[in-house]
Amino acid sequence: MSNRALLEVIALDAEDAVAAQAGGADRLELVTDMAADGLTPPVAVFTETKAAVDIPLRVMLRLTDGFAAGDIRLLVEKAHAMRAAGAEEFVLGFLDQDGHVDLVAVERLVAELDGCPWTFHRAIDRAADRDVLRKHLADLPGLDTYLTAGSPGGVDAGMDTLVAEAGHADLPGYEPQIMAGGGLRLDHLPRLRAAGIEAFHIGGMARPGGWSGPVEAAAVREWRAALDG
Repeated sequence: MSNRALLEVIALDAEDAVAAQAGGADRLELVTDMAADGLTPPVAVFTETKAAVDIPLRVMLRLTDGFAAGDIRLLVEKAHAMRAAGAEEFVLGFLDQDGHVDLVAVERLVAELDGCPWTFHRAIDRAADRDVLRKHLADLPGLDTYLTAGSPGGVDAGMDTLVAEAGHADLPGYEPQIMAGGGLRLDHLPRLRAAGIEAFHIGGMARPGGWSGPVEAAAVREWRAALDG
């Protein structure tokens, strides 16, 4: 994909996906129910969306709002159904009640993915210890991205953490790409790019009408131009 920065856009359906691709998105995160911060979409929505675009599509694996895994058996069933429908990339991340990574849930789900690439999402921003979480996940197959704002409060609050972690790429657990997202704004980009961060994730910023409206290609195009410039 050349050396340009990666731009990932949240899509709720095929219409969103088509607009995001037209605006210059490199990858999609497919979810449903943003009122719950993004849950696993129906298989039918995945298949329709996959057929509508030709850029990579990562499917959320999440049952409820928050970062508890919930019914692991059901999560595995959903992952199996998505794999059977042709899904090849995923997004997931679970914590226990103490804020530590839920390795039982993550490992069971990753085993079902059978080597597919996946993102550990913003559960890292709620972790009791980000560094320990990274080390616990370091050897899991397929993990290639951390979606993070650096803080539960978003990129404004987490900027220093993002910049610091971007400088740790040679340390164990820091090999996966950092993808900045969560309250991300265009004015954040210069400092993040200067720190070496090359992947960015937007949701509401791609929807001028808010979450009740669709992704608009022009909004995505503005981000594409800023990243390319």
